Amino acid sequence: MKIINILFAVVTGTLLTTMLACSKQHHDFLYEDNMLAVTVKGYNASNETLAIKLDTFPITDAAPGKFDATSGCIIPAGQSTLQLSITETGTGKTVMSKALKKEDSPANIEFFYFNGQVSKMPEIPAFENDKIKISYLFTPTVTKYAEPVDIVLGKYYFTPKVFEEITRIKNVKPNEFSAPVTISTFSTTGQVYNGQPTAVLFLVYIYKAGTNEFYTAGSEYTWHTTATTAPKPAASTAASRVYIFEETPVGNSMRFTKKLEL
Repeated sequence: MKIINILFAVVTGTLLTTMLACSKQHHDFLYEDNMLAVTVKGYNASNETLAIKLDTFPITDAAPGKFDATSGCIIPAGQSTLQLSITETGTGKTVMSKALKKEDSPANIEFFYFNGQVSKMPEIPAFENDKIKISYLFTPTVTKYAEPVDIVLGKYYFTPKVFEEITRIKNVKPNEFSAPVTISTFSTTGQVYNGQPTAVLFLVYIYKAGTNEFYTAGSEYTWHTTATTAPKPAASTAASRVYIFEETPVGNSMRFTKKLEL
């Protein structure tokens, strides 16, 4: 009986220590004076699962997609910080490592992970009836174009084959999220240009910043006036979107592929 009581005490003590060490409840932390509360959230746009830990205590495994997890861990006696570590489970690559102090509690870590890089979460515009709101991240994977560009939203009239600019997002740096832009929805049928009925396409062109010259000018790639366009929603339906897209030329004609839509 004495042996059983000793074993019970050991098991109970171990469970209690584990409970005190780390908890994923938001408002049920024991010994809060010594507790470090951490919320980690964002979007994993890679193909890797991200292991998120405080020291050796797992917070969550963030699979591709959105993630949002909160954990609270006691900082052990004689220790002033806990190490937040985020790694790719498949490769072991360190995505983020950050020492957190008790004074940082509650700590809020928010990030976007894409192409092996950590960046700020993009601003997803609020939905609004009869409006199209778009933000972009442009990745020049083929041309390696490194200068800012203007992303121009407009209408292409088949008669007389002319592109009419509606608005543009200026000075967009490659591999960085642009500011959002807003336009009104419009019909692509039953349109008239200079008194002539015409079909219309909603197209998104990419110019060298501050110009009306395609960013591909001077390269081996050409711009097709109707087939080369950044991704976009339907012109006639209200939408709020963030697009990540990259270059995927067809021969020498530039094309783009949507990598992610938020």
